[in-house]
Order: sequence, then structure tokens, then C-alpha cells
Amino acid sequence: MSTDGRLSYCAALARSQDPDRFAAALLAPPAAREALFALLAFNHEVAKTAEVVSEPLLGEIRLQWWQESLEGLYAGTPRHHEVVQALAEAVAAHDLPRAELEALVEARRRDLEPAPPPDLDSLERYCAETSSGLLRLQLAALGALEGPAADEAREAARQLGIAWALIGLLRALPFHARRKRLLLPADHLAAAGVETGRVFELEGSEALSGVVMRLARRAGERLAAARPAARALPKAQRAPLLISVLARRYLERLERAGYDPFDPHLAADLPARTWLVAGARLTGRL
Repeated sequence: MSTDGRLSYCAALARSQDPDRFAAALLAPPAAREALFALLAFNHEVAKTAEVVSEPLLGEIRLQWWQESLEGLYAGTPRHHEVVQALAEAVAAHDLPRAELEALVEARRRDLEPAPPPDLDSLERYCAETSSGLLRLQLAALGALEGPAADEAREAARQLGIAWALIGLLRALPFHARRKRLLLPADHLAAAGVETGRVFELEGSEALSGVVMRLARRAGERLAAARPAARALPKAQRAPLLISVLARRYLERLERAGYDPFDPHLAADLPARTWLVAGARLTGRL
């Protein structure tokens, strides 16, 4: 964000494509904000791969471009791309770990596979590789992974990242269903007797709501486990973790909807997000 209040390219991209994480990043110390915006923009670019390609091979090519971009970035020759340039500045300013950035790209190869995850453990590993990985990078930019509460920072990122991704997948179920994809654990779906064809027709069912309820409660358990670890961090390093208050709001919406993922109220925006994260920042209640 410039001194005249205008958003940088990455900040504007984050605000439009990842408003929840953007709202939390705004509450980080000014010196680290642009790094957080760059990480959010980078994450968006690699995460959207499966949505913008017509076949897996094209997705592989796109992800390879980003892998090569990271190679050039760390070699001191970043590509002339708005996000790559901003990411290069973030890496230089905050010594961000290359392995973590590369892992975010590699994890998105899973998105190119049509089959759902076989079980909950597989799904949570994917959530940890993507969402938790991003949180670790954000906390690294804030110095949280080098301080006295480094272990707590990593644990908070792991637990909250998994919870956030699980909630996101539940909220995105209609979007994925329209694309004939179902990213919930295959064993849970089979045990509940969920009919995939009905899901792809955007039809809810008691069986599907039961699976959604179990996954939502699992996310709630992860949120609860993240809270004590997050509170061990200094307030100046907690900004990325403030999404936890938004996660709880989304879980409350799911519960009110009877865990029907096709309830139209679930798609509504969360206009109070800025006040919610600001309140959590002031009170320290994560």
C-alpha cells in the first residue's frame, strides 16, 4: 500500500480474491504488510490453476512456470511479473524459505487430479500443505518462526490452516459440484451413502449434510486446538491468525443452515469481516 493510500497490485488482488485473509493482513505491522499481500497474491495465482486450465497437462505447465519463477527469484533474476517482482521483494526483506514457497506450488498438483481424497487423513494433509503452508510463510514474514514462540507459531499455523481449508472446501462445495468435482473424503461419502450424481445436480440430502456436519465439527476442533498456540504469540505477530474469528462465523452459518452446503445464505458475503478481525486484534480474543 502506497503512502497516498492506493493499493499495490498484490494488495488489490488479495482484496478482490481473498478478502478474508486480506482483512487480517491489513492489521499486520506496516513494514510487513506488502510481504503478506505478495504471499496472498502468489497463493491465489497457484491455487487457481485447476480453475483456469482446460486439462491437467496445461495445469502442470502453469505450475512448472511458477516453479521456474521461484528458481529465478532465488537466483536473483526474478521474472517481469507483478506478483513475482513483489514476492522477490518479500523474500529479500524477510528471508522467506524457498522450500515453503515451492511446497505451495507442488501441493497444487493435487488439484489437477479428478478423484476425491480417499480419507480424512489425506484431506487434512492436503489442507496442511496448502493452507497451513501459507500461514507459516506469513508468520515467517512477521518473524514469528524465529522468536521464542516459534513452536507455538508453527502449531497455530498447522491447526488453523487445516480448519480454514476444511471450512473453505465446505463453502466451495457448490462451485466444485458445478465442475463435477467432489473434494470431500471418499470413505465418508461412501459410508454415508452420498449419491455423487445428486451432488453434481446441486441437490442436498440428509446423507450429504451429515458428512458436512462431521467435517465442520472437525474444523471446529482444529480451531480450538489452534487458540492456545496463537495466544502465545505477541500481538504484532498474530495478524494472519485473525482469520480464526471469521472461521467461527462461517461455522455458525453452516450450523444455522442445517449443514446443507447448497443453502443460498452460505454464499453471502461477510461485510463485517473488517470489524471482526479488528475487534479480535484489539481484545486478543482468537
